Amino acid sequence: MTLELIGAGFGRTGTWSTFAALNRLGLPCYHMQEVIMNKANKGHLDFWRKVANSPPGSQHDWNRVFANYTATVDNPGCCVWKELLAAYPDAKVLLTLHPRGAEAWYESTIDTIYFTENVWQFKILEWLTPFGWKFGDMSRKLIWGRTLDGVMNDRAKAVARYNAYIEEVKSAVPPHKLLVYKVTEGWAPLCDFLGVALPNEPFPNLNDRETIKKIIRDIIKGSYIMLGLAIAAVAVVVAALWWWLG
Repeated sequence: MTLELIGAGFGRTGTWSTFAALNRLGLPCYHMQEVIMNKANKGHLDFWRKVANSPPGSQHDWNRVFANYTATVDNPGCCVWKELLAAYPDAKVLLTLHPRGAEAWYESTIDTIYFTENVWQFKILEWLTPFGWKFGDMSRKLIWGRTLDGVMNDRAKAVARYNAYIEEVKSAVPPHKLLVYKVTEGWAPLCDFLGVALPNEPFPNLNDRETIKKIIRDIIKGSYIMLGLAIAAVAVVVAALWWWLG
């Protein structure tokens, strides 16, 4: 397989619903959930850490992660859309936008996927688990640092970055290869852009905010378990030292 569609839109711009729609249209689609939830993709997080720790614009063996996909949306793929377009010059570009604009995108992002930076329990996982420090390192450098310019803690700057990014994509991609799209527009623009038939079913409307927040709650539970185990281990070591020294 080769990439036919490159999603340039930030996470939290309807990418989960778009992911489901593209799969329904016969385009196997890559998404952050394919990195962290698909057991068949073991090693993908290590690949994206390598991307995050390489200079912007670097080319990689993209087929290592996209071999079984013809489309990608969401993070981390959107962070390297320029590199992917250089590697797959015949691909089209999909720029998803939040239906309610930049301010709504910011609120949604801070409330969900920014948990790697603003939820202290995730820091415990970073300290104590390989997954935590790998995912935290990749997210911090590639998503929040490189793509969002490190401005997520400043609402006005983050909103300005979102709007400037839209113009960057629109100015860099020829109009015939670009679709600027909101999931509220449904099937028609997407199918027309891809040259495929309209499905006879409603457009996917996934409640991904609740799904993501459930994942975050599960991660927080895991962090408490890890913290408890760490405290217990320290207590055992202290008790052993006390006994030995006594």
